Amino acid sequence: MKYLKDYKDGDRVFDIYLCKHKQSATTKNGKAYDNVILQDKTGVMDAKIWEPNSAGIAEFDALDYIEVYGEVTSFQGALQVNVKRVRLCQDGEYDPADYLPVSSKSIDGMFAELLETIKSIENTYLNQLLRAFFVEDEEFIKSFKKSSAAKAVHHGFVGGLLEHTLSVVKMCEYYCKAYPLLKRDLLLTAAICHDIGKTRELSFFPENDYTDDGQLLGHIVMGSEMVAEKAHRIQGFPRVLEAELKHCILAHHGELEYGSPKKPALMEAVALNFADNTDAKMQTFSEVLNATTEQGWLGYNRLFESNIRMTKC
Repeated sequence: MKYLKDYKDGDRVFDIYLCKHKQSATTKNGKAYDNVILQDKTGVMDAKIWEPNSAGIAEFDALDYIEVYGEVTSFQGALQVNVKRVRLCQDGEYDPADYLPVSSKSIDGMFAELLETIKSIENTYLNQLLRAFFVEDEEFIKSFKKSSAAKAVHHGFVGGLLEHTLSVVKMCEYYCKAYPLLKRDLLLTAAICHDIGKTRELSFFPENDYTDDGQLLGHIVMGSEMVAEKAHRIQGFPRVLEAELKHCILAHHGELEYGSPKKPALMEAVALNFADNTDAKMQTFSEVLNATTEQGWLGYNRLFESNIRMTKC
């Protein structure tokens, strides 16, 4: 098969892909069309079905595997497929492993790095808490390794949560060396745990969509609750230390309008917010650049609230 990452403007499409999302819409002139997101293990691509009721378009739903015939076009700096025909595929016509986006880095290798950091945590209570999650809880470990960090935007792939977490941990490690007032054990524990709620907020691939608890509570609140659950099982866990750790998690988005129940009140919470935001923004920009073949200015991007450009030099 030809993977989505290998297409360029003007290419013909005739292959099987996973329909990640499908939504009916209407043009300004009142004409019905379908918005579709195609997915394989290399990523996703928007698609448009301008004649959804034509004879060549078979009935299909989100999470179906479909054979797509169409043409790749460029719109506002991003590639999309103008779909001409669709056929619903049956089991045996495709290998599901070809359709799940996976981190380009070794999941086992990244997890081993994370375990090394956990071993370096000197505070007995924080070390016990991290081990309770990442060494002793086999179901959590399995979920953490295969979870994405987001439905879209950044690290939206199998292993994405682990990759994002490790990047944040490494940045926080640098902060500790640059700013000695930071409490390393607290900051690195918070960095490791800051997004653990995403194992409950998002369903696993191929759905990778918000769960009911994800919609109602969100990963920040759930992550704080998960830390509290483990801490309460550790005899003598200091209440102040638990509160400081939960505060870092609750404040890691930095601003109330960005979903944080609290604004940072600890130096460690400020550092975690910066590290989390940096990695999210850099990965988001990287994914935008990797998804286009355009050069120069790429148009307005709502996430950066700016007209963005591919670096020339």
